[in-house]
Amino acid sequence: MYTTFYNLREEPFRLTSDPRFFHLAQPHAAALAALVEAVMRRKGFVLLTGPIGTGKTTVVHTALQILTERAATSHPISSAFILNPTLSREEFLEMLLTEFEIPCTSTSKPARLAALQRMLLETQRNGGTSLLLVDEAHLLTPELLEEIRLLSNSDTYQEKLLQIVLCGQPELLNLLRKPELRALRQRVASNCSLRPLSFPELRAYMSERLHSAGFRGPTSPFPTATLEEIFRLSEGVPRLINLLADACLTLGCKARRPVIDLAVVEEAASELGMKETFVEPEVEERSTVAGHGKELAGDAAVGSALDLLVHAMKRRRALVPELNEIRPELSIKEQVAMAVSAIHEKDPAGDKVFESAVDVLVQAMKRRTSTVEL
Repeated sequence: MYTTFYNLREEPFRLTSDPRFFHLAQPHAAALAALVEAVMRRKGFVLLTGPIGTGKTTVVHTALQILTERAATSHPISSAFILNPTLSREEFLEMLLTEFEIPCTSTSKPARLAALQRMLLETQRNGGTSLLLVDEAHLLTPELLEEIRLLSNSDTYQEKLLQIVLCGQPELLNLLRKPELRALRQRVASNCSLRPLSFPELRAYMSERLHSAGFRGPTSPFPTATLEEIFRLSEGVPRLINLLADACLTLGCKARRPVIDLAVVEEAASELGMKETFVEPEVEERSTVAGHGKELAGDAAVGSALDLLVHAMKRRRALVPELNEIRPELSIKEQVAMAVSAIHEKDPAGDKVFESAVDVLVQAMKRRTSTVEL
């Protein structure tokens, strides 16, 4: 364990989607703001795409954490998180009812759809929001995508009853270009894309993760030359950055080197088989929202509101260190619910502060959207 050697409270580069380590690089800030706004304003369909390892699941997990925390005192949220969408239509509907915790003894499709509709209406009447999150959505079949579109028909005259986030690799965009999915494509309200980090973003990313893990030393264990080599080998992909940085700290501890040099990076890359990079060749250049194609995080008010919100989320999450351990037996949804419950008990006065931060972000997004439309 290298944490003691490098004066860390915990491992900073674990491959988990812990919101405490969420970093607001431009594409991730834009995607998070778009997801939170789309759900809170009940826009319907949202797409989040990006190459392998760019942080899609982390963004979705962070958005779910924010929305669940806000729901602790008001605006209740009912969520379903589908991690493996390689299902038949019947299996998908069964999993949907299980995730939404909808009791239904019948196995007939009409009865299950009726039970789902009743839950959606009840949640809406109580002032809440129903949210369906589908990870690895590029694995969905056209038939299942059509089934999801039909589920989105559940709405009232005023608003959508079911908010749907499809998260997947760039192949999802190609899938949605199929002629038979034209009706679904027209329903997409927001389309966000992630990309690998630039070198300045990588520097900030690694520094923030070290800080979140408790590092307070005057000199980072990763000097500039080392960061440049990590950037070259990882090509800015967060997952590869985490793998390589963690391996460097492990080897550096064994060699008793407080500063990671290029020899350590070389050895770590060799152990991980990263001498030849294997990053997706096609990468979206920037995060966009369907309809205007401008950078969400470019607006100062939105950026400031998002910084405030994420800072509040991290501060409150740090109040329950006992939840920092990995609980593999729990689903992401269960982990978030447990964390929010513990946070609410530990910091009840912070609920209103957090809710206010979400409201500030949504209002800033609304003003920005109105300006763009004008």
